[in-house]
Amino acid sequence: MSLNHKRGAQQYGSVATGSEVDYATPHRLVQMLMEGALDKIAIAKGHMDRSEPEPKGRHITWAISIINGLRGSLDLKAGGEIAANLDNLYEYMVRRLTESNLTNDQAILDEVSGLLLEIKSAWDVIPEDVKRGSQLSDKANSAA
Repeated sequence: MSLNHKRGAQQYGSVATGSEVDYATPHRLVQMLMEGALDKIAIAKGHMDRSEPEPKGRHITWAISIINGLRGSLDLKAGGEIAANLDNLYEYMVRRLTESNLTNDQAILDEVSGLLLEIKSAWDVIPEDVKRGSQLSDKANSAA
């Protein structure tokens, strides 16, 4: 693939993602964030394989930012024990990613990816009626 084709594909991907974000439900946005963090970890692992510390660190930092965004979106008061457990797990993931960045330990990247995949797989099977119910609650709350 030529450099111009690659750039075009990247720009198309960026526009497509931007369009999806514009119309995504809150549930889908969380899924997209998790997918993004998983992608950044996978890319960082590739850079780690190739001994490319600068892009590796950039992608790990990006994954950390996404996980911190997920963590910041938790409603610890309303979410009770589940939200508190997720908060602790996200904090752990951030610590482990930082450690992986410092030590070039791919096993840690695999560990964090596995944890994120577990959370995402649970998120992915939330029934449609529950998703719609939360959207109706969001609309009602924003109307109030």
